[in-house]
Amino acid sequence: MIDTRSLPLIVGIGLVVMLGIGIWLLSGTPGSLLDNAPERFGPTTQPDNPMFIITVEEGESAGDIGQKLEEAGVIQSERLFVVLAALMDVGNDLESGDYEFGLGETALSTIRRISQGRTAASGVTIREGLRLEEIAQLLEEENIVSAGEFLSALQGPFEASFLTALPEGASLEGFLFPATYNFLLDVDASQVVQLLLSAFDERYQESIEAPLAASGLTLLQAVTLASIIEREAVVSEERSTIAAVFLNRLESGIALQADPTVQYAVANDPANVEQFGYWKRDLTEADLALESPYNTYVLPGLPPAPIANPGLDSILAAVQPATTDVLYFVACQDGSGAHMFAETLDQHLENINIADSGECPS
Repeated sequence: MIDTRSLPLIVGIGLVVMLGIGIWLLSGTPGSLLDNAPERFGPTTQPDNPMFIITVEEGESAGDIGQKLEEAGVIQSERLFVVLAALMDVGNDLESGDYEFGLGETALSTIRRISQGRTAASGVTIREGLRLEEIAQLLEEENIVSAGEFLSALQGPFEASFLTALPEGASLEGFLFPATYNFLLDVDASQVVQLLLSAFDERYQESIEAPLAASGLTLLQAVTLASIIEREAVVSEERSTIAAVFLNRLESGIALQADPTVQYAVANDPANVEQFGYWKRDLTEADLALESPYNTYVLPGLPPAPIANPGLDSILAAVQPATTDVLYFVACQDGSGAHMFAETLDQHLENINIADSGECPS
């Protein structure tokens, strides 16, 4: 019979033994946690570090994958890869795909990336509502491609089914789909543009083409309208109502008077961008009177092309607007981002006074 007073000692000895076994498993294996750098999720950033594409096939075991990584020199030990995959309980969750790695990765970082399906080295989120120049700037800041290379690459040619629906020579502004992208380290600017266009094309075929056909709008008109909606809408639920306002104004022959179109026009002047950024917040009377085909205060109808790259929700709002007779809206000044809508000018003027007071109805 074991003396209960000895149990803490026995448990302690057992823990020490288990720890020793764990240390032996890890430290006795080349490339162990004990002699590697802290985890990271991308390849080594040394400029001369060659990159390798490792293909993980569906159904491959941790041992199969670890062997590929070791043979390529990405990790030092298949054995450690297998042990860690088991300890992390992800041996059955390793995602298939083409993964880009540099030499000397930690086993831990490779397991984390493969179990999360993070195939490429650089992830970049392109937000809704950015114009081409802003996307170019973002890609340069993230060290994907230079801004100049990206803007030059927009000349094409590219492959996407929706491109045949655009007028010849149309800009790609509006058709670079906002999303999070994983880019390989050796990607070039044309490949980046093609990836963004392919993402739009996928949504076009799945979600946009059918309602677009029923809307009576061309693809260029729909995306142009959607780009304005994207810049106006803060509250997602208001997108279809904002779309209805603009479409009702177009039908009635009333100028859109959309501030974002003026902001876009003003930002075509580099000096203005340097001072105010791409979306000048406080427009002046001179700005609103600017001669530009994009100034919807001066000219009736839609501008000739999109002013930004909208997300799917704004595009769907453009082709599936709310059923309402509203013609006006004004932004609340309470920080909510909400708008007040009106069918008549008198009601709109009343809403302006309410909005300016900061007491918009919830």
